[in-house]
Amino acid sequence: MSDRDGDGLVLVFTGNGKGKTTAALGTALRAVGYGYRVCIIQFIKGTWHSGELDAIERMGNVELMRSGQGFYKMGGDDLPEEVHRKAAAEGMAAARSRMRSGRYEVVILDEINNAVHAGLVPLEDLLLLIEDRPLGVDLVLTGRDAAPEVIERAHLVTEMREIKHPFQQGITARKGIDY
Repeated sequence: MSDRDGDGLVLVFTGNGKGKTTAALGTALRAVGYGYRVCIIQFIKGTWHSGELDAIERMGNVELMRSGQGFYKMGGDDLPEEVHRKAAAEGMAAARSRMRSGRYEVVILDEINNAVHAGLVPLEDLLLLIEDRPLGVDLVLTGRDAAPEVIERAHLVTEMREIKHPFQQGITARKGIDY
């Protein structure tokens, strides 16, 4: 582990607005800038390609694991629920392992709040992960619908609130901006 001060923080980026993953990736970028090691585990997102994947590959000091099987119950999802649950359980096991490994100063669980809200990850499992966080490890949790119990345990909570979105104007998702 590094010589950073403090016990580590729990940061939550939640809400219906855009920017939750982007905020977490900004935190990762800042941490890597100081030579810290970052682990990102993505829940829900699955195999969709996004620009951050290519950037992470080039960055160094970042491990990315994609544990989701795609957007659950959205966009034509026809996978059995058991497949999504198994992927989420594997993501949580990896999160526990990586967080306790001593290799990372920052662990990001992208879309974990969605996975909990959808019932793919038991809330109790996430709360235990927060409670068992080793000293010096910052834990970043993203996704809509953060549970009140998660918010209560966090050191920082930012709620992204949508005021206006290009989709409302008929503009589809843009490469480099939305993915």
